[in-house]
Amino acid sequence: MTTPSHSYPFGWPSPVDQPKELADLHAEPIVPVTLPSGDTALLITRYDDIRQVLADPRVSKNRNRPDVARMTAEKVKVFQRQVDMDPPGHTRMRRLIGKAFTAHRVERLRPRITEIVEELLDELERAGGPVDLNRAFSYPLTIRIICELLGVPEEERANFGDTSSPPWGYMRDLIARKRENPDDELISALIKVSDEDDGRLSEEELHWWSTLLLLAGYETTASQLSGCVVLLLAHPGQLALVREDPGRVPAAVEELLRCQVVGSSLSMLRYVTEDIEVAGTVIPKGTSIIPALESANHDPAAFGCPARFDVTRRDRTQLTFSTGQHYCVGAPLARAVLQIGLAGLLRRFPGLRLAVPAAELNRQHDVFFQGFTEVPVAW
Repeated sequence: MTTPSHSYPFGWPSPVDQPKELADLHAEPIVPVTLPSGDTALLITRYDDIRQVLADPRVSKNRNRPDVARMTAEKVKVFQRQVDMDPPGHTRMRRLIGKAFTAHRVERLRPRITEIVEELLDELERAGGPVDLNRAFSYPLTIRIICELLGVPEEERANFGDTSSPPWGYMRDLIARKRENPDDELISALIKVSDEDDGRLSEEELHWWSTLLLLAGYETTASQLSGCVVLLLAHPGQLALVREDPGRVPAAVEELLRCQVVGSSLSMLRYVTEDIEVAGTVIPKGTSIIPALESANHDPAAFGCPARFDVTRRDRTQLTFSTGQHYCVGAPLARAVLQIGLAGLLRRFPGLRLAVPAAELNRQHDVFFQGFTEVPVAW
């Protein structure tokens, strides 16, 4: 392999323009990169190769090995020594979580999501603009939804407004209380299937997954929702198509998910446990690799004119939620929130616009999350 020519994650040329590397990255299926830690890894760039790698049992998500590349020097946010992220342990956890996090449970939430969206839109209308969409709409919406889904008491939901302070200790206490006084919500359901199943979740696993569902359920979805609004407002022609036909919202959300990167694929880092072949190249055992989902979403072999934002696109399925055994369990909920939230904003505020030039927006300075710090809007 050649010496790394790129640092990863890639930089942003402007708040609304994709990293320039995505335009020609696919010329090579495997690209050496340097991570924020200074360690190196191989970036897998192409759509079909990434699907292959994510389905390969010789590619491990267990990052506890001493020779795995460090994402950051501290391996922050995505490092948990007590939780096995590979089969059969991961398969068992997914099966138990799947029993609780059902499509029916999410579908049952759609009317409640609509109610909360309308309540927040009423508050926006009363307040008048400009407002920060993050604080006034996106985060309150996703926090309320995920807290209701998990069963977080209403009076305790203010604990989750500051994304810089993950509620690890709080979740352990909440699980203990739910075990004593169960309800019909998701944490109680996880406890129930865990305690009643022969392959029950350990306390560490139950705590880890409940916390992960909480954080992924509001922080990433909120960032994605605000980012979707920014991208639409930056493309008036595409915005007009969605306004003219609200039935386009689901397809528009898929295109927005493809284009609007709010987090790098650094957390997708994997470890090769045996030699594997990718695109005719042997990747040796012991190599750290990153299946770059944002690169897959811009692969010209999968998406015609991938740099073009097009809400009428009918290409392959975007891989923002990953694929295979590590497909995001919260994807149906995220889609429901994005569809209902975006449709509500566009319907209620026909004159919705950015209150500052798009070039003045700022992204988070974080190697994992890269959503907008503020999104000032008016109407």
